[in-house]
Amino acid sequence: MAEIGIFFSCEERSAPEIVAAAAHAEQAGFRSAWLSDHFHPWNDEQGESPFVWSVLGAAARATEQMRWMTAVTCPTVRTHPGIVAHAAATTATLLPGRFRLGVGSGEALNEHIFGDRWPEADVRLEMLEEAVEVIRLLWEGGFKHHHGRHYTLEGARLYSLPDQLPPILVSGFGPKAISLAARIADGFVSVGPDQEGLQSYREQGGRGPATSGLKVCWGKDREACVGTAHRLWPNEALEGELAMVLPSPRHFEQATSLVTEQHISDSVACGPDPQEHIAAIQELVDAGFDEVYVGQIGPDHEGFVDFYAREIVPHFARAAAGSG
Repeated sequence: MAEIGIFFSCEERSAPEIVAAAAHAEQAGFRSAWLSDHFHPWNDEQGESPFVWSVLGAAARATEQMRWMTAVTCPTVRTHPGIVAHAAATTATLLPGRFRLGVGSGEALNEHIFGDRWPEADVRLEMLEEAVEVIRLLWEGGFKHHHGRHYTLEGARLYSLPDQLPPILVSGFGPKAISLAARIADGFVSVGPDQEGLQSYREQGGRGPATSGLKVCWGKDREACVGTAHRLWPNEALEGELAMVLPSPRHFEQATSLVTEQHISDSVACGPDPQEHIAAIQELVDAGFDEVYVGQIGPDHEGFVDFYAREIVPHFARAAAGSG
């Protein structure tokens, strides 16, 4: 059975909202969570962007069993991998055995803010590979030196290391990124039912859990839910590399101006019908993903969690029992 977890979007919810929602989700029976890591939201309507490491620190005290993963952190431009190694190690001490570091090559939206050049895709992947090397080097303990093409460490040591180091899962979109993930990752991260990408990851020796996520908009009125999803997350309809290169929320607003409510209605599970939500998740299960993370668009997060705990998770548990 694929595990169903909650996808918390820092772009849409404040830190106090996420922490409270996480406590409620754990009480409802959910045991795993994704948490996005952004400096900016995708558009102004989303309206939030709390610092992921602060949220994780609070979540560590608000939950007792829930496992957490960044989905995903970019350890290359905005934040030096040495700092990511430090933050992740400390987080793992607060969440012993309950934290995984998800990493990816990032988006210009978040990474350009200090005036750094945003490299082409091949260079971003090269930087990501070296960044993971730096993180794992520091996690070995002791004073470390590294003089690579992109990063330098001089006599750096992490004194606060967890008893259990967190796995590093790598996001892969496109053949080159998937090959990199298969080579260096402890698990695979995707969005949507990318069966071909997951198969390639496995064929190239990729190990560990395969995780994927999707957005939905639960509510009593489907038409209203479509409108909410269209207002808050029209970028869900963007395809290709555009999401990686646009530098600001206003550019995403321009790029999504041609996205219609019909586009959202056709691509995002909306409304109160359990079968629509089940079908969206089933695509990811059929694609072979071990873990599926679902994020609620819009208000009434408690209602969404209760609906999923009552209608959706039991369906997949019964299906797994039947197949067993």
